[in-house]
Amino acid sequence: MPVLSDRVGTFTDSVIRRMTRINNQYHSINLSQGFPDFDPPKELLDTLAQTAYKGPHQYAVTFGAQNFREALAKKTSPALHHEVDPNTEVCVTCGGTEAMMAAMMTICNPGDKVMIFSPFYENYGADAILSGAEPIYIPLVPPTYEFDLSLIEKGFAEGAKALILCNPSNPCGKVFRRDELEAIAKLALKYDAFVVTDEVYEHIVYAPNEHICMASLPGMFEHTITCNSLSKTYSITGWRLGYLIGPAEVIEGARKVHDFLTVGAAAPLQEAAVAGLEMPQSYYENLCALYTEKRDHFLAGLDRIGLKHNVPQGTYFVMIDISDFLALPQFAGWTDLQFCEWMIREVGVAAVPGSSFFREPVNHLIRMHFARGTDVLDEAVRRMEKLTALLK
Repeated sequence: MPVLSDRVGTFTDSVIRRMTRINNQYHSINLSQGFPDFDPPKELLDTLAQTAYKGPHQYAVTFGAQNFREALAKKTSPALHHEVDPNTEVCVTCGGTEAMMAAMMTICNPGDKVMIFSPFYENYGADAILSGAEPIYIPLVPPTYEFDLSLIEKGFAEGAKALILCNPSNPCGKVFRRDELEAIAKLALKYDAFVVTDEVYEHIVYAPNEHICMASLPGMFEHTITCNSLSKTYSITGWRLGYLIGPAEVIEGARKVHDFLTVGAAAPLQEAAVAGLEMPQSYYENLCALYTEKRDHFLAGLDRIGLKHNVPQGTYFVMIDISDFLALPQFAGWTDLQFCEWMIREVGVAAVPGSSFFREPVNHLIRMHFARGTDVLDEAVRRMEKLTALLK
């Protein structure tokens, strides 16, 4: 067999999706891969049912159906402080994953440098490699996940083309403050660089934290490529509807990349999803209230059984510290991946090893999500009492 490309040997398969596959073998409670276990809004389901008979069932315009792009522009313009042009500043993609890949391939030449905060959603490193870029990792330091701004300036000064910013941040739940975003924006403008944002959790932010779009800051729309998705906001992760918003010149390039990556997102799903984009403000307020309740309930359960964790400011993920367990003789020399695999088999709860998110040698954290029903979360906590019993 001919030798495969070098790039495929430089990253692994998705550890997140791998943990789901192992979870399914043992029928444990899946708190690893972050998808909700409840239905989308009724308005979307009703529209989807109608679309099944009425169509469209053939290709939409490759970069997004007209009515879907118009609905996206109307929804996003207020948060971006910019009147988004649906005809020149929007590209619809097959999920936020493709949006990020299309953005990277649009702006990066082989050998360009791209900064990525660590911990990071695992796709970002692979996206950089696949686009030929060299990733530079900027630590977000646990437990508060602060960063050193001088490292970002150093990266830009050394020619970094862009910084990838996930806000709110998966996996750690950090919501970037206005002063942090303004400091990053100042450097991006100074060095004439891009900020590529992933804002898929924009509506899952816990008070008193506030989500601020990087593109809304003065001068930053022209320097920001906003990647987003409908997956988490409307509980439709399987619909794979994402989008890019940015300056017309960037979007023109991204549309070319997108066309040859996937041709286009599913036409009937775009038609049905317009109903979601037209939901009133109360929908987003209720969504935030729902996840606030889930977060508080799950964290209270973790506290009750004595598991150490951070308090996420956004997203539906929590990082749990397993240092005390790895110090036990029966786990001596174990990695966090081995511990997570053991948890699935012996405890019946699936998590993601934190090392898959960190560039640094972090082996003592695991990620869980709480986008599940209260009864499921309660059962997961009950099962994890087996863990804390080991420390007694």
